[in-house]
Amino acid sequence: MELSGEYVGGDGEPQRLQVSCEASSDADPLQSLSAGVVRMKELVAEFFGTLVEQDAQGVAEDPEDALDGDEDDAEDENNSGRTNSDGPSAKRPKPTS
Repeated sequence: MELSGEYVGGDGEPQRLQVSCEASSDADPLQSLSAGVVRMKELVAEFFGTLVEQDAQGVAEDPEDALDGDEDDAEDENNSGRTNSDGPSAKRPKPTS
């Protein structure tokens, strides 16, 4: 038995995380699974810790690529006054004086 996970970064490259949970013949399979979950948790924390450090140092992302994620902000601003099909407009009504 094994636990596996896959992370696909901004570059589109998948990175696989894998932990074996093989139980010895006299071991409880649930204890082996539990130990595997603990190892996977540590592996994931280490993996993402490395990514966070790289990002903090500016290694993970090119500054020009950082601007690419803001494309939908202008679209969101343009749609702020539209009525939702399930209910009223998201805008607050003007207070009456």
